[in-house]
Amino acid sequence: MRIISGILVVYLISTLLFGQLIYVARGRFHYHKRRGLSDPPPPPPSPPPPAVTAKPPQVPSDPYPNPNPDPAPGDSDSGCIFDVTSFGAVGDGSCDDTAAFKDAWKAACAVESSVVLAPEGGVFKITSTIFSGPCKSGLVFQLDGVLMPPDGPEEWPEKDSKSQWLVFYRLDGFTFTGKGTVEGNGQKWWDLPCKPHRGPDGSSSSEPCVSPTMIRFFMSNNIEVGGLRIQNSPQFHMKFDGCEGVSINDIQISSPKLSPNTDGIHLGNTRSVAIHNSVVGNGDDCISIGTGCSDIDIQGVTCGPSHGISIGSLGVHNSQACVSNITVRNTVIRDSDNGLRVKTWQGGTGSVSNLLFENIQMENVLNCIIVDQYYCQSKDCRNETSAVRVFDVQYRNIKGTYDVRSAPIHFACSDTVACTNITMSEVELLPEEGELVDDPFCWNAYGTQETLTIPPIDCLLDGSPVVEEGYNSNPGC
Repeated sequence: MRIISGILVVYLISTLLFGQLIYVARGRFHYHKRRGLSDPPPPPPSPPPPAVTAKPPQVPSDPYPNPNPDPAPGDSDSGCIFDVTSFGAVGDGSCDDTAAFKDAWKAACAVESSVVLAPEGGVFKITSTIFSGPCKSGLVFQLDGVLMPPDGPEEWPEKDSKSQWLVFYRLDGFTFTGKGTVEGNGQKWWDLPCKPHRGPDGSSSSEPCVSPTMIRFFMSNNIEVGGLRIQNSPQFHMKFDGCEGVSINDIQISSPKLSPNTDGIHLGNTRSVAIHNSVVGNGDDCISIGTGCSDIDIQGVTCGPSHGISIGSLGVHNSQACVSNITVRNTVIRDSDNGLRVKTWQGGTGSVSNLLFENIQMENVLNCIIVDQYYCQSKDCRNETSAVRVFDVQYRNIKGTYDVRSAPIHFACSDTVACTNITMSEVELLPEEGELVDDPFCWNAYGTQETLTIPPIDCLLDGSPVVEEGYNSNPGC
């Protein structure tokens, strides 16, 4: 009996174990079968795989919306940097990289807080190009390499404008920055026979003489320019037309002393501008301020060699000119043909008002302080009765040395529209070499000396002029 009972127990245990093995085998078979061809499988013995993360929503304005497996040309991990070399730019100084820059700009323009990058080590040549907006906010053009135009007028494409090279148009909240260089290749333009050279006879030909402004900002707001070196422009280095809210900081502008018409920074019809902590040396005005400008703050700038800081010329061809609220502080002007200059044509209308020049160091400057209301570029200018009115001008703490070839202070105001409310305080100008020129020039200029000046300005008239009947004291600005 015990033997029979043992056999029954072994049989029952074997039956149960064999059945369990069949169940497990069937379960594994069903788990690996194609889905949909059997009943839902039981949970596998191992932990379930992690859930698949949903794809992130795509940005509608992103021209390259798929962040995964193949990034777009020029797109960084953050999706904000558009490197021009990823768009085909070669950067060898010879190939035309214009198309690559245009493509990178187009892509970056559509993405908020994006960067067009011209990387360090590249020398990129592009032809005349308009980088146009409007674009998404926060766009940056970062130049860490060298950017340059074709070399001279013969290489310039016939279809391209010869009046401008880089144009930034209809932008808001744009930054042009980097540690690179904008090279203008200006020498062959300066050598054109139509350019005014300071040779033995100073002659030039009468041929057409259009040359490109290197960098132009047009109808743009909230612009920042910083960190760049800008050099050897065919004509103006940097120009702002119809802009508002401009910040220029820590830039260097340079071209030879005799390079013609190479103004450093020119402002026209532009308001709310800060030009700070920069160095400009060139063959024309260091900074020139044209009509329609107001609320301009210039600080920490070194000019020279140059033609100084100029307001004007204004009122050409009997036009109206309005300039107001200009401040120049903590600035050095050296080895320049002019220092602080206001220049207007006869026959113009309008006004220049509320000017403050303070804490200015002059070093070997011809015409340190000058107001010239008889500005003329030829011998054919005729006398006119109307003029741009100049008033409320302060010169404070202007010190240094001047070139004795001309009087250091020169106020040549209109016969009919006097300069008024000129204030002189702590003006001390000594000759760089030679004897003291103690004969400042004044004509129809009214103002006060708060302190004794060197040289003395005995020619400045006290009080106010007698206003003739019919004189319009509000010139329309």
